[in-house]
Amino acid sequence: MAVSRRSLSDWLRWQEQLNPRAIELGLERSRVVAGRLGLLQPAAVTATIGGTNGKGSSAALSAGIWKAAGYKVGRYLSPHLLRYNERIAIDGVDAGDEAICAAFEAIDAARADLPLTYFEFGTLAALWLFREATVDVQVLEVGLGGRLDAVNIIDADAALVTNIGLDHTDWLGPDREAIGFEKAGIYRSGRPALCAEAAAPASLARHAEAIGARWQCAGADFAAGWSSGGWNWQGRGVAYADLPLPALPGAMQIDNASGVLALVTALQQRLPVARPAIEAGLRGLSLAGRYQRLGKLILDVAHNHESAIVLAAQLRAEDCAGRTLIVLGMLSDKPVAAVCATLATVATHFFCASLPPPRGLPGEQLADLAVRSGRTATAHATVAAALQVARETAGPQDRIVVCGSFLTVAAALEEARWGT
Repeated sequence: MAVSRRSLSDWLRWQEQLNPRAIELGLERSRVVAGRLGLLQPAAVTATIGGTNGKGSSAALSAGIWKAAGYKVGRYLSPHLLRYNERIAIDGVDAGDEAICAAFEAIDAARADLPLTYFEFGTLAALWLFREATVDVQVLEVGLGGRLDAVNIIDADAALVTNIGLDHTDWLGPDREAIGFEKAGIYRSGRPALCAEAAAPASLARHAEAIGARWQCAGADFAAGWSSGGWNWQGRGVAYADLPLPALPGAMQIDNASGVLALVTALQQRLPVARPAIEAGLRGLSLAGRYQRLGKLILDVAHNHESAIVLAAQLRAEDCAGRTLIVLGMLSDKPVAAVCATLATVATHFFCASLPPPRGLPGEQLADLAVRSGRTATAHATVAAALQVARETAGPQDRIVVCGSFLTVAAALEEARWGT
């Protein structure tokens, strides 16, 4: 593997300038470069995971199950929280700087004058590193949408959509049916096309049928339910009783895990998995920023209305003798008023942090929306400042919840990392 002349941080800064658009959907650029690198027909089994919420935990769980079953697993997630390396992992170990830079060198040499985006570089790097490592299975999380996302250059052997919510409507369409169609773009003819949401938009099933994919949906083709010993799952020709609960808390994790078991079952002929591997994956499930506890802090990347509903429900389900103080930072293109209204059902006070422009919402505007939801709120220049005041305000019985964006949680994790 050649040593790159640039550091990882140098590469990432350069990539941000290469294409003037931070987001430019489309497959042509990535497909051309992937073809030149020989990445379009991977030897590894490919599982692609899309949806609005729960993609990251579903990808982590499926990768964990296959690893526990003895397979070499590549896992690609986005975005990252603290380090870019979190996006690409092989057998649960994040790729090192040198390996990622070597992938970037190969991609840059192959792209010629094509202006790849930051995300396209990362996706191709993951595919290149998985090929170089000869993984048995690669789990690819879709970045945005599905149909035109760079991950979709690979024909998945099975594809899972977790759920459909109203997020990225400026890119994907104004309603669940339109967004569902975009997400369904990861399905392939003759291959398993799964959805973990029982009340999925009709556009998903309609598209799967139109292309001849093997459609399976929660509630009709597989189902999960609570049991005295944990939870049960039943799918086509297989059932598991009293499975351990996923290590990540929240009722939604059962829905996510149910979809993952449908995915694992759909690929059982190519990647046989026994129950002990499923149990090990469930018990070992972890993902930074997903209802993560650090002392009295709870960190969750909930950033749209649906994920805020899930977060609020989990907070209500847990006993708290004191107040719930929420450190909130959001992007301006999110449904901010709806998120504030939902979190206000559990919050005592909002500490509203400004996030960086151009997409970041100023703390003053966020605080105004939080006040309109019926709670008190204060504005702060940064997440660090908001978190500091929240800590100074919190009593022994209070809890502090940090949420609203990956950027918000990442900043809080940085604070915790340095013990401030």
